[in-house]
Amino acid sequence: MRYKRFGKTNVNLSIFSLGTMRCLASESVFNNTLETGISLGINHLETARGYGKSEQFLGHFLQQQTLVSREELYITTKLTPTPDAELMAQWIDESLERLKLDYIDCVAIHGINTWEHLQWITRPNGCFLPLQRALHQRKIRHIGFSTHGSLELILAAIETDLFEFINLHYYYFFQRNEPAIALAAQKDMGIFIISPGDKGGLLFTPSTLLQELCSPLSPLELSYRFLLSDQRITTLSAGMSEAKEFNSIISMFEGNNRLTPEESKKLNQLEEHLNTVLTTEKCSQCYQCLPCPESINIPEILRLRNLAVAYDMNNYGQYRYGMLENAGHWFPGNKGHRCTDCGECLPRCPENLEIPKLLNDTHQRLKGTTRRRLWE
Repeated sequence: MRYKRFGKTNVNLSIFSLGTMRCLASESVFNNTLETGISLGINHLETARGYGKSEQFLGHFLQQQTLVSREELYITTKLTPTPDAELMAQWIDESLERLKLDYIDCVAIHGINTWEHLQWITRPNGCFLPLQRALHQRKIRHIGFSTHGSLELILAAIETDLFEFINLHYYYFFQRNEPAIALAAQKDMGIFIISPGDKGGLLFTPSTLLQELCSPLSPLELSYRFLLSDQRITTLSAGMSEAKEFNSIISMFEGNNRLTPEESKKLNQLEEHLNTVLTTEKCSQCYQCLPCPESINIPEILRLRNLAVAYDMNNYGQYRYGMLENAGHWFPGNKGHRCTDCGECLPRCPENLEIPKLLNDTHQRLKGTTRRRLWE
């Protein structure tokens, strides 16, 4: 296992972290998954107050495990932003109690997703104050944040200089947040990429076409290599549902070196294939179509269409599209069938896309079934 400095925290984390949201089928599955991960060299375990029994299971596990000392493990938990500062203080103590720890290495504000969330944190007597107090009391060691918000909001949160690390969505198939990667690295923040196998494209179960395009690497391996070769990134979340899933990534544990010529060639071929298949219907994700008067998440819908048409990533598209209108600020915006053909987006599109037509087409392709976030 390779280890990297987690920005200004100066903690050395394994290049893969173990998220504990997906291995909650039972406490025995949870324990077996964590034991396997730690035995393979993973030293960073991530949970959240909102992940069902995850904190409780992790607390039991930490008390009984004998693989490594407490000082050799780094624990992150996440607490949602709140307008009630004293509630945040209460949550910190409750997490410590559930985790059965004297201190938590890293606490992230879980989901700075709206401008209001950021105001709750930065205003006088806001919910950041109890986190600072806990930091001074040595109940926690480092403070960061996770986000599903807009790029503009993410950059603003980084610019507050309140945080030592960021948990961020950034993948080969979603590179919108690259400027946030750049700014966080400039400020020496630790950068933790969350859910690259799942929200990065359902890459544990890729389409046959995507497998063929990425061969001899798997789509999961190629996506991980894209991220691991970026020297700004510290660690990737490996959200395993059971221990045997580690088999798909063990070969990557030593790999955070630059892309090989073959890997670069494969990534270029993926881009060429996208351009060839979509031709004049490709959305380049400039976001100039927003705002939409019907609050339709146009860029995300057209991104999902890009992937479905070019790579047969229909399962992923249905998974993500089904969350629109069902996940609130975690995945905001309305679905494509809400389009009224008002035409406001059309003159703003530099590619002259027939956006209403493409929105309707995407809805027919991906409407599937309603989805909610996993930990709900």
